[in-house]
Amino acid sequence: MTSVTDHFAPPRLSLRLFAVWRRNFLVWCKLALPSIVGNLADPVIYMLGLGYGLGMLVPEVEGVSYIAFLAGGTLAYSTMNAATFEALYSGFSRMHTQKTWEAIMNAPVSLDDIVAAELLWAASKACLAGVAILAVIAAFGFAASPLALAVIPVIFLTGLCFAALGLIMTALAPSYDFFMYYFTLVITPMTLLSGVFFPQGQLPDAVRAVAQWLPLSHAVALVRPLLLGQMPGQIGLHLAVLAGITVAAFWLALGLTRRRLLK
Repeated sequence: MTSVTDHFAPPRLSLRLFAVWRRNFLVWCKLALPSIVGNLADPVIYMLGLGYGLGMLVPEVEGVSYIAFLAGGTLAYSTMNAATFEALYSGFSRMHTQKTWEAIMNAPVSLDDIVAAELLWAASKACLAGVAILAVIAAFGFAASPLALAVIPVIFLTGLCFAALGLIMTALAPSYDFFMYYFTLVITPMTLLSGVFFPQGQLPDAVRAVAQWLPLSHAVALVRPLLLGQMPGQIGLHLAVLAGITVAAFWLALGLTRRRLLK
């Protein structure tokens, strides 16, 4: 019988995780085009619909047009969504429904490597989606500065953060229906409180104090200034929070997955 201490022992990783990452990538390549189009549709509709619609009523927000303000928030929000969906629905399918993880463990590949590969793959897929959205934003003229290229590593880190959080839910979920609670109680409120659609300064002081520590808030605080050609403030703090959440959430997700699959 494996003890709780064993379940939550430090990750033991090897280079074999990249073989699992490659497996997921090759599967995705078969449906890459519709996947990218699907990831583009939602944020582009939000950005153009709200940006030009509400933008007629709200000419400027924090010194820029509303659609330029919305572009940074939309990019961070879309990265969060892409990583979360991959870690939850696709990850749960491979773990529980298709039993892909169990099949891979018949090879000399550990569960730790599989979970780490899922983390990296979800972040990679989110980054690919983010780059495609960045290209659309640039095509509309809202990312003219060379600093916009610095958004790419930020969205990868954002993808890692939300993929790690998503893997916790995947480890706990009894079925796909469970994920609706996560989206309703965590993802949607975070989207509304993190400065995606309006400045956090509009929130009550108590709510703003909490919202500023949400991971999506830190992603938005980095992405938006870079798209506007400005250096973000408190870069170290924002990066440290995203990285710290990633490490802690991955460790917890791995422990919960070990407890679930390694009886």
